[in-house]
Amino acid sequence: MKKIGFIGAGNMGGALATAVARTDNTVLVSCAHKEKAEALAAKIGATAATVDEIVSDCDVIFLGVKPQILPEVAKRIKDKLTTRAGQVCLVSMAAGVTCARLAEIFGEHKIIRIMPNTPVSIGEGVILYCLGDRATAEDEKTLCDALSKAGDLHNLNESLIDAATAVSGCGPAFVYMFIEALADGGVKCGIPREAAQLLAAETLAGAAKLCIESGKHPGELKDAVCSPGGSTIAGVAALEQGGFRAAVIDSVESAYKRTKEL
Repeated sequence: MKKIGFIGAGNMGGALATAVARTDNTVLVSCAHKEKAEALAAKIGATAATVDEIVSDCDVIFLGVKPQILPEVAKRIKDKLTTRAGQVCLVSMAAGVTCARLAEIFGEHKIIRIMPNTPVSIGEGVILYCLGDRATAEDEKTLCDALSKAGDLHNLNESLIDAATAVSGCGPAFVYMFIEALADGGVKCGIPREAAQLLAAETLAGAAKLCIESGKHPGELKDAVCSPGGSTIAGVAALEQGGFRAAVIDSVESAYKRTKEL
């Protein structure tokens, strides 16, 4: 059992703290506003703490602040971190901030970079991660155990993190747009809005699970639904005419390019 601290527990940090609190680890949370930290701690069974307490006591510290705030946080905790060199692992979820840059900001500590997506809030997330030079296999195990209730973890070469984030991090927004559009199609055909939205969401969830569990190529699964001269192939043709696949590819590439700019 480890002591896991969260400096910054907004939407993503709070979701991860909630997942970690479901494990056997002890969770401490700190927010810019004390009342927010206390409310979250009470909700998830954690302890509201100060930043200094987290830096002094925790084995793993999640940095849940925006990239531009990292230098300010580092200035506050750097001296205390130095006294615990080798004892604490920093876990950053700041988009676009590399392990090398984190080492420049915080010093040569054990560092892990993660990029989670929003479904971690229900334990169905995708968490990308890579280890900094000083992080050990034990640190990796601690991270995976701590986030075991958040979703699936994928260890990637850091050179791939930004591109993968455009798929798994930005992807939920693209998926929600498809669910909304699929539901709109149902409404246009006469289905009540609430029913159409539920049908669309459940269809995507089931199709995604089948894709994962069957191990089949999505093209093969698509072909299995398309009877010759049938309704599905007519719909597929309409999607192709509208440039559906090209638009999705472009959306991922645009998200990746923007991440690199940031």
